[in-house]
Parts: sequence; C-alpha cells; structure tokens
Amino acid sequence: MKAEDEAVGPQKVSNSFRDRHSNVNDKGKRNWIYALRPKGKLYRYRQWLSAAYLLLFFALPFIKINGMPAVELNFPEARFILFGNIFWPDDFFIFAVAMVLAIVFVALFTVIYGRVFCGWVCPQTVFMEFVFRKIEWWIEGTPSQQKKLNATPMSVQKFTKKAIKHLAFFMVSFLIAHTFLSYILGVNEVMALMRRPVSENMGLFAGLLFFTALFYFVFAFVRDIVCTTVCPYGRLQGVLFDKDTMQVSYDYNRGEPRGKLAKKEQQALGDCIDCKLCVHVCPTGIDIRNGVQMECVGCTACIDACNEVMFRVGRPEGLIRMASENQISKKRPFQFNGRMKFYSVILIVLVTLMSFLVLSRKSIDTTISRVKGQLYQEVGKDSLSNLFQAKIINKTREDVRLELRVEGPVPGQVRMIDSTHNVLKKESLSNRTFFIVLPSAGIRARSTDILIGVYTDGKKTATVKSKFLGPFI
Repeated sequence: MKAEDEAVGPQKVSNSFRDRHSNVNDKGKRNWIYALRPKGKLYRYRQWLSAAYLLLFFALPFIKINGMPAVELNFPEARFILFGNIFWPDDFFIFAVAMVLAIVFVALFTVIYGRVFCGWVCPQTVFMEFVFRKIEWWIEGTPSQQKKLNATPMSVQKFTKKAIKHLAFFMVSFLIAHTFLSYILGVNEVMALMRRPVSENMGLFAGLLFFTALFYFVFAFVRDIVCTTVCPYGRLQGVLFDKDTMQVSYDYNRGEPRGKLAKKEQQALGDCIDCKLCVHVCPTGIDIRNGVQMECVGCTACIDACNEVMFRVGRPEGLIRMASENQISKKRPFQFNGRMKFYSVILIVLVTLMSFLVLSRKSIDTTISRVKGQLYQEVGKDSLSNLFQAKIINKTREDVRLELRVEGPVPGQVRMIDSTHNVLKKESLSNRTFFIVLPSAGIRARSTDILIGVYTDGKKTATVKSKFLGPFI
C-alpha cells in the first residue's frame, strides 16, 4: 500500500518515496547510485578533515609515546594501550564508563546536530567518498561515464577498466586490514609477521584475507546500503530527532512553489528552480526537498550544490542549510532546549568521572589480605605474626623492585617467605606471601587495623589497609 501524500510547506508532495529505500527501485531491485562530485566550501572542509583523518589512521600505529604505541588494542592478550598508558582487564570499569560516555555523547550530538557525524567523520563515509569513489572517478570517469560504461556490453576496454578498479579496491582493502591488525598486535609485530613465511602464520593470514575481502565487498558492492540499511545508528536517529534538531534541511518557505528559471518571470514561484542538482550529488540518492529522511547522512553535499546554483541565479544562499524544523516552519532561531541541557549535564558528569578514573589510576595496583583460616603465631616472647598474601599487578613495561613496609599504627616488620623474589616482572600479575610481625604490647584488640606501604624502586606507590589478628584481650 502506498503511503499517503503529505504537505511540505506550501507544496503537497508524494510520500511514496518512504515506501522503500532510496537505493531500491519500485520493482525491488538495486538502484545503483551515481553521485556527482560535489564542489563548494563545505566539501573542501570535508576533504581537509578526511585527509587529516586518513593520515592519522595510517600513521597512528607508528607513533610511540614513552616507548609504547600511541594506541594498541591487544584483545588476544587483554592489553590495551592508549597514549602511552597500559590498561588491563582489572581496569574494565574505566572502559565501561567510557562506553556509557560514548553512548551519551552520540545521543547528545544527534539530538543537537542530527547525523552530521555520519557524513563528516564516520569511517565508512570517509573511505567511501574520499578513497574508493575517487579511485572510481579516476579510472572510470564521471558518474555519467560510469553509468554509460556499465550499460555497454563487455569489451576489452570495459574489462580492463573494471579489472584495474577492482584490483585497486582490493589492494586498498588489504592495506586497511593490515592497519587494523597493527592496532591489535602492534606495527612491529605485524612487520615481523610479514617477513615470515605464510606457512608459519596460516591462521593470521586467513584472517587478514577475510577482513580484506570484507572491506572490499563493502566498498565495492554494498556501499551506501551500509548507511541506509545496515548501520544501527541510522535507525537510532529517528528516535533521537525532534523538531529542534539541527539537520540538513530544505527551506520550503523560500523554495516553494518550485519551478524552472524561465517560468519565474511569468509566475510567482519560489527560489527553487527544480534543477535536481541536490539529488544528483547525494551519495544515498535522496531528494532532500521531501523533508527529513532516514537515508540522509548529513554530508552537506546538497548544501554546496544548492548554494552554487543560488549564486548563479542571483539569489541568496541557504535554501538548503543546517537548520531545525522549528527554525524553518516558525522562522525562529536555534534553541537549546531542556532535553539538550539534560544530556549536557550527564555528559559533563561522565567526562569528569572519566577524567578522575584515568588520572587516579595507578601503574602498580596492589591488593593485600590476611590469609584466611590462619591464626596468629607467637614469635619469641614479645611478638605476634600473621600470614598475608599480596596480589600486585605491574602495569608498566619495566621490571621494578618491590618492598613492603609496616607504617602503623603499630611499628612492625615484614618478613617475605621467599626474599629472592623481590622483583616484579613487567606487565605481569605477581603473588607474594609474607609474615607481618608486631610487638604483643601493641595489640589491644582481637582485630587491629594496620597500614602497609608499597614501594617500587624506592618510591612509595600505595598504602594498603588490612587487618592483623591477635589474641582475645
């Protein structure tokens, strides 16, 4: 059943386009999008941003901070390095807070600015528009030439162009897969693996080929379907949008009723000359003049196209622009509403909490507890001892020398069971068992609180509180 028509400003338009995605025709077959190359100020900004994004993506695995990779997400070894700091599974709560923070940030950003993230920062869009589509334009020509080439029967010229394009796509996908692997294993390990025979790393090589094929399949064939159908964020935006959300919008008050430029001198028409250039440059093939649509990724290509046309016909720019529905329908300025303020407060709280957790995180994490089921022991005539166990995680990439000291309230001694094991290996969990000996005169209760200082390479890294068990008084 076709959707009913709806009014967009003064003009009534067919709402049937909502019956299917923009990349599917009325027969249910794939509608291949041949998007024109955009031109304009916003597209230049996107090019600069994407160039910086791609440079950072490919260069980051080679950047080292304090002798460690700037970013390494080593899932097999459960070791994560961010800007020179190592995080281990016991730091999971930091990642949990970071995930909540990211979700709230996405919600807040979408409520205010719509889906601009997709068009400007999303890896799918950046690689598709500024890597793979540029390769396609370079080899097969303009979108009209590509469409003509695809419609012609197979020939030597067509086969050559297609083969070169798909080979280039595969090689770029292979490079992307290696870069992702560098973020997991580290660039040095990936380089070492590349120098070894394939037979020694068949599993890893098979994984690389799988992800290479996946990236190649996505960018060569799936393309805009990722944005319109696969991506969950595209589905989520419909829940987060409201009439105050900033988004790529068509000002129907100015543009309607639309008509050809030659007729405008004879009729009272709006500024839209119905050139459809905004449709031709859209990477998902929608007509933004129909109103808000799920397929819009906020790339702003239609804004540049429309502004160029408005400049040529001598009319003000901004017929298509970033604006909320209330700004266009009620002609009022952008308002920071209550929901936006609420999300902002939550975001500030989470950022503060995240900053505190990261800054207060210790590179040597120590847990000390008295061994369960063990009573006190008498040492000589005037001292008592308890057996303790320490679990110490050395999160640094260097071996450190360990020393434990009793720091009160009763002076005492620490006697390690194996005094030869006083070195903590780098990036490791160590267990140490030791006795704490206190004078009997200082024990005034069945259970006494004591403080134990943890020193590594002579520097105090932590003070741990524990219980010392004595006789009934």
